[in-house]
Amino acid sequence: MGMGQCQWSPFRNKVPTQMRRCLPLYITVVCVFLVIVNFDWILAIPNPASVLRREPKAPPLPGSTFPQKIWQTWKVDPLNFDERDLVTARTWTTINPGMRYEVVTDANEMAYIEDRYGPNGFDRPDIVEFYKMINLPIIKADLLRYMIMYAEGGIYADIDVETMKPFHRFIPDRYDEKDIDIIIGVEIDQPDFKDHPILGKKSMSFCQWTFVARPQQPVMMRLIENIMKWFKTVARDQGVPLGEVQLDFDQVISGTGPSAFTKAMLEEMNRKTKGPKVTWDAFHNLDESKLVGGVLVLTVEAFCAGQGHSDSGNHNARNALVKHHFHASNWPSRHPRYKHPAYGQVEDCNWVPECVRKWDEDTSNWDKYSENEQKKILQDIENARLERERQQQALAALP
Repeated sequence: MGMGQCQWSPFRNKVPTQMRRCLPLYITVVCVFLVIVNFDWILAIPNPASVLRREPKAPPLPGSTFPQKIWQTWKVDPLNFDERDLVTARTWTTINPGMRYEVVTDANEMAYIEDRYGPNGFDRPDIVEFYKMINLPIIKADLLRYMIMYAEGGIYADIDVETMKPFHRFIPDRYDEKDIDIIIGVEIDQPDFKDHPILGKKSMSFCQWTFVARPQQPVMMRLIENIMKWFKTVARDQGVPLGEVQLDFDQVISGTGPSAFTKAMLEEMNRKTKGPKVTWDAFHNLDESKLVGGVLVLTVEAFCAGQGHSDSGNHNARNALVKHHFHASNWPSRHPRYKHPAYGQVEDCNWVPECVRKWDEDTSNWDKYSENEQKKILQDIENARLERERQQQALAALP
């Protein structure tokens, strides 16, 4: 008899035969109980086969290679927004929950500029000093958006622009976004007026109240430098310091606004493409987006639907991405534009050809009238205005 048997025999004699027969069953019941109690823990143990097998990742959404940032500029920070600005701004964060949102304000703009363009940033003291010296709010606003987009990239939108679609809808599926550096949209497409003395410079332009860019695009720096050069020339011509320059409406549009932005974008396209010169003709009556030299140009309804001109459609269109409310766009009141004493501003025609033609005809004939005839015309126009107001008040008073 072996040692094991000698040790087991006394114990065996003490355990009833029936219990010894049932012992395997008892052990099985205990094991099953333990499995049931710890079932969740057992399920948590990874299956070796699943560890070795990689689950395929969902493809990234369009736009994911661009900086995931939304930029706006305004007088105050979001904690102090008026209700209308708060509602509009929230659309950006609600529809793009994964993107960072930041507002550069009147109070912190210099801290931002000195950080990005000072010695610890791009080391451009000329830009920092220029921004400090100018006083016109609209010039600072235009310049600041270009400076932010050069330094940071992402999406820029004016404070009164709401988004209706997420950022990934900004890039049509047919493009490889790695080929895209900047995304812009058509704003005004009225080349028939290109020779008009007042409307001509504004008749073909890209929108700059909303656009997208990768950081440190050379075109943005060229635009900043061109603005500085232009503004200094205006100051010299006016014989005043930079802080005392005065500009009319058209000077703002052509110097820093949409016309300047459009010129810079067309020049960028021509730098990056070979063949025939890229002109506005490439974007006239654009019915689908077009990629030229790294610049993706969206149709007019993308950023500028509902204007009532340029075949811009309405905000219910499938391709309408944002809606501009214009409630913050009061800068034109500080910069005069030509207003005829009798016939007003040609811009009030909103690019309707017949209206513009009549305005041109009326204003060209004005000097042919005698002083008394001019006074009568002015009085007739005033009487007509008062009658319209009276009718509007009467309609408003109806139950």
